[in-house]
Amino acid sequence: MQPFQFTVEPYLSGVRVDSFLCRHLRNYTSWRLHRMVCEGLVTVNDMPVDPHQRLFKGQTVSIRLIEPPDKLLEAQPAPLDIIWEDPWLLVLNKSVGVVAHPVGEFQDGSLCNAIQAYLDTKTRAPGILRPGIVHRLDRMTSGLLVVAKDHASHRLLSLDFQGGRPQKSYLALVEGSPEFEALTIDLPVGIRAGNNSVLMSTHSSARNIRKAKTDVSVLNRYNSCSLVQCELHTGRHHQIRVHMAAVGHPVLGDDFYAAHGEIRETPRFDGGSPTNDRHALHASRLSFQHPILNHQLEFTAKPGVDFWSMINSSGSLSAE
Repeated sequence: MQPFQFTVEPYLSGVRVDSFLCRHLRNYTSWRLHRMVCEGLVTVNDMPVDPHQRLFKGQTVSIRLIEPPDKLLEAQPAPLDIIWEDPWLLVLNKSVGVVAHPVGEFQDGSLCNAIQAYLDTKTRAPGILRPGIVHRLDRMTSGLLVVAKDHASHRLLSLDFQGGRPQKSYLALVEGSPEFEALTIDLPVGIRAGNNSVLMSTHSSARNIRKAKTDVSVLNRYNSCSLVQCELHTGRHHQIRVHMAAVGHPVLGDDFYAAHGEIRETPRFDGGSPTNDRHALHASRLSFQHPILNHQLEFTAKPGVDFWSMINSSGSLSAE
């Protein structure tokens, strides 16, 4: 088998060879990679390597992968709406109802499973590439999501998103007609008080409260709902849904967050109608710096028909 080769980046200078390989081959455990080093399957600058050898920037590390990955996501082919692709990145328009990662009761059919299947068609050996999702969308939120294919891109994108440098814009249909045309919601968000709560809150009793800021602009007003654009300055869990509910205009179809910080006792929709089986939130614009090429990228994606159909169904919604 032809070996796979990697060049040691400056920030990984000084790490052990197995730790270096573990960064680049994320579907392999460090134990398995250490064993392959011990078996003489790894060279540095075409020379045999000691298992405890440390690396320096610019060196070339080669490995013959005679063993399969042991952390491989199950590859589950599924349609992907790919907006952009290059050797380092994928930008996708995520469908409603798809979770980003396998989690809880959703262990199959995640976006990662579908991307793993897609990436496996692009490499010499399945599992060499592992999807790196650096920001998430709720299961019932549609829209733009960027995925890194390799370790370096994943690391740099993660640092950018943690620093809040990418620009993210969402479209939302919200209940009622806001009394403002534009508003900056600057309310900290934390985990709602209560045992085992997975919901968020702006209430002072919330745990692990962190700063959260959303700019909201009203784009259109309908009979019983309004179309708003939300620009995120921070990326807290459920931020837009919690912020819009806090100012009295919950996102249409939200199963949990009601006006003024209340939590719905029963889901808004029962899921029986295909036009109502979502909440009306869509990631419509994403702008960030390419982690390798360093130029600015900007992408847009329009909401689907199921998003706009909620304008008609909103007439059946009663205020809470």
